[in-house]
Amino acid sequence: MQPPTVPEPVQDRARHNGRARPAPALSGAPAGGDARKNKTMSEPTAQTEAPSPDADGIRHVQPSVGALAAHRPHTIAAAVSDLDPDIDADLDAYDEDAQAGHGGAALPQGRFLDRERSWLAFNERVLELAEDPGTPLLERANFLAIFASNLDEFFMVRVAGLKRRIATGVATRSASGLQPREVLELIWNRSRELMARHAACYQEEVAPALADEGIHVVRWHELTDKEQSRLYTLFMQRIFPVLTPLAVDPAHPFPYISGLSLNLAVVIENPVTGHEHFARVKVPPLLSRFLEASPQRYVPIEDVIAAPKHLQELFPGMNIREHHMFRLTRNEDLEVEEDDAENLLQALEKELMRRRFGPPVRLEVEESIDKDVLDLLVRELKISEAEVYPLPGPLDLTGLFAIAGLDRPEVKYPKFVAGTHRDLAEVESASAPDIFAALRGGHDVLLHHPYDSFSTSVQAFLEQAAADENVLAIKQTLYRTSGDSPIVDALIDAAESGKQVLVLVELKARFDEQANIKWARKLEEAGCHVVYGLVGLKTHCKLSLVVRQEGDQLMRYSHVGTGNYHPKTARLYEDLGLLTANQEVGADLSDLFNRLSGYSRRETYRRLLVAPRSLRDGLITRINREVQHHRAGRPAYVRIKVNSIVDEAVIDALYRASQAGVTVDVWVRGICAVRPGVAGLSENIRVRSVLGRFLEHSRVFAFGNGGEPEVWIGSADMMHRNLDRRIEAMVRVMAPAHRATLNRLLETGMSDTTASWHLGADGNWTRHSTDPEGQPLRNVQEMLIDARRRRRGTATP
Repeated sequence: MQPPTVPEPVQDRARHNGRARPAPALSGAPAGGDARKNKTMSEPTAQTEAPSPDADGIRHVQPSVGALAAHRPHTIAAAVSDLDPDIDADLDAYDEDAQAGHGGAALPQGRFLDRERSWLAFNERVLELAEDPGTPLLERANFLAIFASNLDEFFMVRVAGLKRRIATGVATRSASGLQPREVLELIWNRSRELMARHAACYQEEVAPALADEGIHVVRWHELTDKEQSRLYTLFMQRIFPVLTPLAVDPAHPFPYISGLSLNLAVVIENPVTGHEHFARVKVPPLLSRFLEASPQRYVPIEDVIAAPKHLQELFPGMNIREHHMFRLTRNEDLEVEEDDAENLLQALEKELMRRRFGPPVRLEVEESIDKDVLDLLVRELKISEAEVYPLPGPLDLTGLFAIAGLDRPEVKYPKFVAGTHRDLAEVESASAPDIFAALRGGHDVLLHHPYDSFSTSVQAFLEQAAADENVLAIKQTLYRTSGDSPIVDALIDAAESGKQVLVLVELKARFDEQANIKWARKLEEAGCHVVYGLVGLKTHCKLSLVVRQEGDQLMRYSHVGTGNYHPKTARLYEDLGLLTANQEVGADLSDLFNRLSGYSRRETYRRLLVAPRSLRDGLITRINREVQHHRAGRPAYVRIKVNSIVDEAVIDALYRASQAGVTVDVWVRGICAVRPGVAGLSENIRVRSVLGRFLEHSRVFAFGNGGEPEVWIGSADMMHRNLDRRIEAMVRVMAPAHRATLNRLLETGMSDTTASWHLGADGNWTRHSTDPEGQPLRNVQEMLIDARRRRRGTATP
């Protein structure tokens, strides 16, 4: 089957000039195809607390304060929003004209995989982890919740944005060759298949397995009389007072249905007139998703509300004819005009209020719903039939985060506690290591979280800087952080002690906007200089700079990372960071912070590549340089580890390197538009994906460089939004030992002897989890955990 043919590209004025030329069609590369064998992992969630009994002896499965909440999927999305793209940036057409500047012939059409299909394949890999009987049981429940949460965000952002562009007439054919309407239909059809698999996995595999382990998630009719009686008492005392039934009749218009809320559609009959009426009851989102009716027996809260006796309390004197559950997803992307940076905070606050009223993009209903009720919902919500998803109950399986958080360690991944990096403290101790002493003398520290403790490295670095009387200034970027962040506390302490503190808070970090507004105001009140970055650009780089007086000179200590300054997710996300006292890096960070907080046109740096100006071109230059090394017979390779790779200019550079004979390895967690293994184009490109208990989040770029390996780490994925619409920073890793460590990591992730998913030329992913003898392959994450345990003498046998 031939891949879709891409039409003559539309000019992308942001990056290229000139006229695009048509290219020959790609032969021998299948397109489309079913990604049914793909599996993915989405972002792990923070652990929840064990259920605590209330006064009635009934336990509520309640997430901890810092947990990624069980009933609010968009709070999960706040943790995973590195997955969500800028719809306007990433649907731009690609102008291939820049190829001429690289001295190569036009590349074939159909060479890019569709990014939306690739995202769905990513979420399918998450689902495969839930379907895998070898995954610990409560982790399977967790992956089911992650899948659901990811799909919620996908509809809220990607699907909503695509619909908006189609409606306004600005959508263009994608780089994969699909028309916008074709992409939308692909999403509807593929997501329908995956949601059906997801529901079946829960109903037929995970729920029965939970029951075998004594964890029962039951429906109302499965409860004993005693359990129902206890829950009636709870209903009247804790739930009934906060419910608000809303009737629909000539005097009561159809109520507003908020996004991601669970709702009961209730049909009632007036016994006097015999007339039927429709009413809606919203399940309060702040109540626990599951209630424990008796030890280890949980029932969804909507079942408790919908119990016949309980509905009678809501509609006294009326006959309850039927009730059905439904759930609506709305467009929750933000559209903020940034003409005036001073008004950004106020504009964003207003837009956050409008977000709740975005247009619908998906309606989930229980498959048993009455046709007349469904027709009413479709008509009143103004949603198409293609956007209706009938499913077996219960709906909203993001609620399984609460079940996954139960204190049952025997059906979870073995506990792992990160230790202090050995370059910071040779011997583990109760006292924090002296970070400045460890870095003094030019000894860089390469951190690898969560295997290396965040709290005794990056967090300790900032806390010690705040308390050190010799520290004069701290400069910091904050994209996302936790609600009770020790990072924010340290910055406030520093400002209150008289230090100069500059904090760049990115207000537009998707789904964390409200939290970031709160912290921005708190930091300002403490005396920090708070800025919001540059108009039109998100500040996504992960940077800390500390200026310290040492004798008669000022020393600069720096941290450049791949992940957010978020102590909780640092225990769940795989990330890299460089702590250094190198003065070139410090000078670069000083220049970059000056650009972010003031007026500067600096475009070049000593040890940094910075988007949107130099990062794409810097990487493409290095990819092209590998071609020259290969032709001269010198060592040459390109190794990349990213969350997503979509940028056509970078991908085309990789294709040209492959055509020249350079080996190219791409380790990608999520979206990948590279089509590997196509004869004459990409036979030297391999693409792998690794998923597991931790979220692979680091970005690494390694080049053979003729025998002098060059390695970079940083915040940027290979997407339009990162390279064109964000401030991103990559730092060059100089220490030979650190370069070797990162190259070994990349080689391990790409090895056929470790578990991963392999991407084929047809766009399908195949899981490789066993060797030819059927023995399980080791997961990279497990290997790294064991390496740390061996170092501390606690390795598994």
